[in-house]
Amino acid sequence: MHPTIPHRRTTRTLFAALLAGAAMGIAQAGTITVYSALEEDEIKDYVAAAKKDMPDVDVKVLRLSTGDLGARILAEASNPQHDVIWGWALTNMLDPRVTALLEPYAAKGSDKLAASNKAADGKWFTTTGYVAAFCVNTEVLKAKNLPMPTSWKDLTNPVYKGEVVMPNPVSSGTGYLQIAALLQSKGSDEGWKFLKTLDGNVAQYIKSGSRPCKAARAGEFAIGTSLAFAAMQSIEEGYPVKMVIPSDGAGYELEASGLMAKAKNKADAKRFLDWTLSPGATALYAKYKEMVTVPGAVQSKAAKEAGLPADLSKVLYPMDFAQSAKDRDTILGNWQKTIGR
Repeated sequence: MHPTIPHRRTTRTLFAALLAGAAMGIAQAGTITVYSALEEDEIKDYVAAAKKDMPDVDVKVLRLSTGDLGARILAEASNPQHDVIWGWALTNMLDPRVTALLEPYAAKGSDKLAASNKAADGKWFTTTGYVAAFCVNTEVLKAKNLPMPTSWKDLTNPVYKGEVVMPNPVSSGTGYLQIAALLQSKGSDEGWKFLKTLDGNVAQYIKSGSRPCKAARAGEFAIGTSLAFAAMQSIEEGYPVKMVIPSDGAGYELEASGLMAKAKNKADAKRFLDWTLSPGATALYAKYKEMVTVPGAVQSKAAKEAGLPADLSKVLYPMDFAQSAKDRDTILGNWQKTIGR
């Protein structure tokens, strides 16, 4: 993992009574409400571990895709229903409307993070991240006599028409990082020309960042542009998938956490944020993440076997997250107007 690099299915697990209590401004002793865009399976694992380490804290999690979570946070801005934002795309966290809702907090262990992995004003820090990758079904390639792609440019080859699926950038953080990286690396004009050309080969845009990989591994399509972890997981589970990190712009995103200024249980919210940087939490991250920013994290066996470099700086495009955040609404508006379907 590379600690110095700057750098999803909607399920509600909140109880109505909890939300009603929060709406009335009542803090439930020992209970915190957390909003997250982490995947369901990892949330379950993390929360179980947190419960062992903090048995007196009840962590209630609402999990939404990246874009949907942002819409909810902004809709509730005048009366936030949560104490913590946990594992949400840094690009989205940098929205001034969101950072205005956060309170600076130096979580225990954050002093060990690289400067690029925490806010100068203490309003957020990152522990994990995800990297753009192609999930290529080797059996489909063989059956249809298609070449192995190695780059985004390769995906514009007419032989792949109808064989590519991508995440929808409006709802998916993975989808947005993919097009943001391409636009940053190619420049706006050339980038949009490229995306329109690529669109000619795309069969569909899927809401989730991991689902294009699942569609490819099931043989529905030859290639799903997704995230590295989805490819690693598919390979580990025995699917005929090869992970390809695109040679011409592997975008990535960091997952940020922060304390809500209007948190109704700040003491336990701070304890939870401290926990996310603890050895117990860090030990779990490699099970689900291709990128861990906490120093000392060890690369997983699945990452090694899938071919992910131990030093991710060799393959990643150096994303400008501040620019990505600033341009997000404009980029998504243009994408919906010219490509969205």
